[in-house]
Amino acid sequence: MALASPPVQDNAYAAALALLERAPLIDGHNDLPYVIRLHREAKGDVGAYGLDKVHAETDTDIPRMQNGKLAGQFFAAYVPPNHPKPAGFALAQIALMREVMDKHAKVFRPGLAAADVEAAKADGKIALFMTIENGSAIDNELDALDAYYALGVRLMTLCHNGTHDWCDSATDAPRHNGLTAFGKDVIRRMNRLGMVVDLAHVSHKVMHDVLDVSSTPVVWSHSNAFTLCDHPRNVPDDVLDRVAGSGGVVMATFVPDFISQASRDWHRPAKDRYGKTPDGLDYKKAEAEIVAKSGPRPKATLAQYCDHLDYLAKRIGHDHVGIGSDFFGGAVPEGLEDTSTFPGLIAELIRRGWSEENLEKLAGGNTLRVLRAVEQKSG
Repeated sequence: MALASPPVQDNAYAAALALLERAPLIDGHNDLPYVIRLHREAKGDVGAYGLDKVHAETDTDIPRMQNGKLAGQFFAAYVPPNHPKPAGFALAQIALMREVMDKHAKVFRPGLAAADVEAAKADGKIALFMTIENGSAIDNELDALDAYYALGVRLMTLCHNGTHDWCDSATDAPRHNGLTAFGKDVIRRMNRLGMVVDLAHVSHKVMHDVLDVSSTPVVWSHSNAFTLCDHPRNVPDDVLDRVAGSGGVVMATFVPDFISQASRDWHRPAKDRYGKTPDGLDYKKAEAEIVAKSGPRPKATLAQYCDHLDYLAKRIGHDHVGIGSDFFGGAVPEGLEDTSTFPGLIAELIRRGWSEENLEKLAGGNTLRVLRAVEQKSG
């Protein structure tokens, strides 16, 4: 199957392609490993999935990653909340990512440090960074962080949609008023190892707690501006106002309900009071009922996404904004349908007057700065 046609080739799009030829592009979050795990035929078998072919029903594959000019990709070992064996599940996902690198060594190189992105860019490859999405994967053992680091994990998202033993989630009932004493020890150990702390999914109180404790810059690998869309997963202004001082980066995400207030509001009847889909809900039935009552789901758009980038850049500075798609095989905004669309995103910002310097920071420069800072503080 042929790749989708690119957007109209105006001067901005051509300029975007030229910029991404010289500047590394890094995406801070993609759930492809879980998509492969759930695939009805592959069921976690990387070879059977066929990553080298275009998968029109989803958003990520090698042809479209290459077409999107990626030089660095953070793939997540996602661990479902309340999974009975979180460490085992995380290890299985890490094994899957290592298999991706083994089977497609001509495309990917291991991402272990900032230098790997630059080397990948020079070689026409993509640096694959392994991450853990949900700190329950350490099974309340600090030394597990050392083991994950030794396996190649370079970032951990502290929780997911559920609060766990040491960290309150943005989309669940709080149990700890933020981060526990053990949770603060987790941050310190991650700092010492050189593992990036990711605050996507954590409660707003945890964001403040981590900023109080961390000695290295932190990231939000897939979160937007709460002021523009009031989903609890987004970052409020009082936290944003601390980002520049911490050296951190907010990587704006493509998830429609985090971009569009209309989409967020439309979905409320199918969500609990914390903004997530309740366990046991027949989502298709609930969505059909919303359509019958309120009409079709409002679309999120590339323009609305760029509104978040504009807001973040104005609030916290161009040195602290990045891209974290959160492609996961689900709903996407118009104009950001798959991993081939990154040049179109850069083109839209060119039309809005972003300078080449600031576009290079957004594309990957800011993320590389964080990686270097975390590496230098380790040990």
